[in-house]
Amino acid sequence: QVQLVESGGGLVQTGDSLRLSCVVSGRTIAIYAMGWFRQALGKEREFVATINWGSTMTYYGDSVKGRFSISRDNPKNRVYLQMNSLKPEDTAVYYCATPRRAFYADAYNASDYDYWGQGTQVTVSS
Repeated sequence: QVQLVESGGGLVQTGDSLRLSCVVSGRTIAIYAMGWFRQALGKEREFVATINWGSTMTYYGDSVKGRFSISRDNPKNRVYLQMNSLKPEDTAVYYCATPRRAFYADAYNASDYDYWGQGTQVTVSS
């Protein structure tokens, strides 16, 4: 059974940084794309970032481009989201996700992902 657990969320001020972590159990992440999504209260789930299985490609949502960075540590079965220059509009529950299919490319949509974590809350105060 594949399980994802996010951590690292919290309450920060505008301009601060946070690093989210997601640990995966039940299978190696080495051959799977990994992604981060977020959902603010009353809004739809939004794509944040994805990294392909070989770490040769990363892609970001327009609202976080240049401020957030996704990375992965395959031996540790972890994926990270470094968030810099945080803004109040970044406030949301952040979810880690991975597809069922190996070597999945271009995983930009929530429908591309099959396994999800429970989420971690990030709150940015102004």
